[in-house]
Amino acid sequence: MTRIEAGGSLRPGQTIGLLGGSFDPPHAGHVHISRHALIRFGLDRVIWLVSPGNPLKPRPPAPLARRLEAARALLAGHPRMAASDFEARSGTLYTAETLEALHRAHPGVRFVWLMGADNLAQFHRWERWRDILATTPIGVLARPGQRIAARASVASRVFRAARLSGRASRLLPLAAPPAWCYVNVPMRDISSTALRDAGQWPRADAPDAPAAKT
Repeated sequence: MTRIEAGGSLRPGQTIGLLGGSFDPPHAGHVHISRHALIRFGLDRVIWLVSPGNPLKPRPPAPLARRLEAARALLAGHPRMAASDFEARSGTLYTAETLEALHRAHPGVRFVWLMGADNLAQFHRWERWRDILATTPIGVLARPGQRIAARASVASRVFRAARLSGRASRLLPLAAPPAWCYVNVPMRDISSTALRDAGQWPRADAPDAPAAKT
């Protein structure tokens, strides 16, 4: 059975935040929200799930090996954070499948799916998004310019009764799903797109793995 294998084994009872994405490239903004997620949601660790690709983006990302190496280098000084290529090794195509595989591989571990407010705004476009909420608590962190869109999103309306207040954010890992919590954190206006556009992360012509689907 495929395990997450990110900086050591996971133990039952641990609370683990999962930040998924292309990380094309990983940057200080990812570290910033991961640090705040550790504190606000009372997590033991945060693991970045570096995906083979993202079908909601028009162009393929850089090769997975390059992105994973950059992510691990960026997290080298953060003992409670790690990066994993679990999706590529397990062969899961959708986030819902990834979470099911993780729950099977690590029984007793309390996972929390982390996302920025920009992802909550279009979460209803994800494959089996209701199943994700039905199996795993979700922690949503503020992103520049996305507060209104996130709070008015389809997912936030449909699962309004499952929302925890920001004051109760540390209870999220222990909450029975569906459960989600939106927290305001100091924001950094940095993005992978901006770094690519500035030429700081040249694109590859093609990825080294097929694109994963959210």
